[in-house]
Amino acid sequence: MSYRGFEPVIGIEIHVQLSTKTKIFSADATTFDAADNENTSPISVGMPGSLPVVNRKAIEYSIKTGLALGCEIRRKSVFARKNYFYPDSPKGYQISQYDQPICEKGQIVFKVDGVEKVIGITRAHMEEDAGKSNHLGDYTLINYNRAGIPLLEIVSEPDIRTPAEAAEYGRTIHQIVRYLDVCDGNLEEGSLRCDCNVSVRKVGAAQFGTKVELKNINSFRFVEKAIEYEIERQIDAIERGEKIIQETRLWDPDKNRTFSMRTKEDAQDYRYFPDPDLLPVIVSDELVEKIRKDLPELPIARAKRFQTEHGLPESDALVLTTEKPLADFYEATAQESKNYKSSANWIMTELLRELNTTNKKIKDSPIRPEQLGKMIALIDKGTISGKIAKTVFQEMWQSGKEPETIIKEKGLVQVSDPAAIEKIVDEVLAANAQNVEDHKSGKKKNLLGFFVGAVMKASKGQANPDLVNKILLEKLK
Repeated sequence: MSYRGFEPVIGIEIHVQLSTKTKIFSADATTFDAADNENTSPISVGMPGSLPVVNRKAIEYSIKTGLALGCEIRRKSVFARKNYFYPDSPKGYQISQYDQPICEKGQIVFKVDGVEKVIGITRAHMEEDAGKSNHLGDYTLINYNRAGIPLLEIVSEPDIRTPAEAAEYGRTIHQIVRYLDVCDGNLEEGSLRCDCNVSVRKVGAAQFGTKVELKNINSFRFVEKAIEYEIERQIDAIERGEKIIQETRLWDPDKNRTFSMRTKEDAQDYRYFPDPDLLPVIVSDELVEKIRKDLPELPIARAKRFQTEHGLPESDALVLTTEKPLADFYEATAQESKNYKSSANWIMTELLRELNTTNKKIKDSPIRPEQLGKMIALIDKGTISGKIAKTVFQEMWQSGKEPETIIKEKGLVQVSDPAAIEKIVDEVLAANAQNVEDHKSGKKKNLLGFFVGAVMKASKGQANPDLVNKILLEKLK
């Protein structure tokens, strides 16, 4: 996409908070709702003489994520000290990985407006989070609960060209790490944050422009808005003859603009060197293969399988694979019902509507997938109609009872006896003699729907709709 003859070049760094119970280099808890500075120890607050010990689970989660992103896994990776001075960094440096990261050279695939995009992953490296500064008037209070939280920083190649692509890239990473169960993906709590590197260049130019970093954006909608604003800001500056400064900027969602935070350092400014307190991380082939073997089916592959094996349209498959628990619920429902499309329809309409209305997650659904599958099978067998099924569904949602129990208790079995239905049809036609004449004479069109509705009402919704239509058509000839 061209912006007034300029092309954006975008790369994204996504900080994924790994869902370990303890921090990356200490036994401090990682609970979000702890009191200020509750989850701390001499290691978290950088006391002299305290020594870090790496969290094995953080290493395993990093490998798992790297494999899902198609990365090569280094059998030897090294922790380094990234030196900078800021109040929320208690040691005066951050333990990160630099020239020997645990994961590198991967890629992910996703679609934007129906077009497939392939974005390269430069690296994914482990590091610790910093604390949090709370600015209160003339005072700043530091909460070190986050200090030492394990992060995996996923760094893309500068392959992204539009704000929409950037947002969808972020959503795809978010979806993958949730599928892997290595991150809860809670954007409001900062479990996943995006830094966006944005530059512009004349269309056709080979050299990149000066990049500006947009820091700590925790919403994919804001990622798109912030990049859109920054592209226009940089083009305006260039057209005024100004030089773009390499800097870090923050996004203000209230004012819908970015503003300067600080000039951006280069890698050499951090004076990286291997951390002398930590040994290199040595990973065996056996561990990598074990983790690879246990990887779940990822969302894009699962959506494609739903299309090829289940015959679902792409739009349905993408909705059903947005979250792993939802995809699991669908598959369990379909296995019970033996009807893929009907299972998808009931979940995407009735179930998701009720979940959204009650603000519940799929795991909290009072209807189990096996129950929904049984109900769909009962529709296909002709035991109940689709209309009756909606009543059964609501009762299942309220009570959690089995569909067969609800049907029996409420007498909701579908009437499929032709003689019984014919009797109801005759009664309806006799009670609406004028409409019958109007229908036969062609004076009024589309009266068939009226008669069907009247029969269904007379049968309290229990008449088999197919038989109702068939008998009505014969009687009205």
